[in-house]
Amino acid sequence: MTDFILNAQARTDLGKGASRRLRHAASIPAVVYGGNKDAESVTILAKEIAKLFENEAAFSHVIELNVDGKKQNVIVKAMQRHPAKQYIMHADFVRVVAGQKLTAVVPVHFINEEAPVKKGGEISHTLNEIEVSCEAKDLPEFIEVDLANAEIGTIVHLSDLKAPKGVEFVALAHGDDKAVANVHAPRVAPEAEGAAE
Repeated sequence: MTDFILNAQARTDLGKGASRRLRHAASIPAVVYGGNKDAESVTILAKEIAKLFENEAAFSHVIELNVDGKKQNVIVKAMQRHPAKQYIMHADFVRVVAGQKLTAVVPVHFINEEAPVKKGGEISHTLNEIEVSCEAKDLPEFIEVDLANAEIGTIVHLSDLKAPKGVEFVALAHGDDKAVANVHAPRVAPEAEGAAE
């Protein structure tokens, strides 16, 4: 397993102006909260956080956050990116407490997509990530969706997926059986219909 480590500094200069000055200085503002402790404002070097999140797994792994030499385990709760340039502008982290359940967003990996395509189907991904609830030790890197047996007309729902041991899908726990993917017949272009007539 990869170790994800991020260095940060405590921040006392708060507000929009301070955040703007930080970003000009190639750092980003972030907040750490949860774990029965007060929220903590920190700054992280922009290049360091960008490098960490080049690896998709960092979004669904416990990260060791080192704030001025004090280490704490956290997971990413939210990430704000610049709308046009896509660089990270702000991050929210939640402290991980051993034995306590946490919620995290985990990416979906689709496998065997060529099987329904060979049968003439087209695949639409309706969910690219799934919110899960589990203890930190059970946090999966991704949720796998196998489309090997999907036929045209198949809709894959959350309830069709096998959650890893100790992991619960949050939407399903609230009675929302979301669609994850569907296999449909190819849409015929209008010109092709005209040519057929």
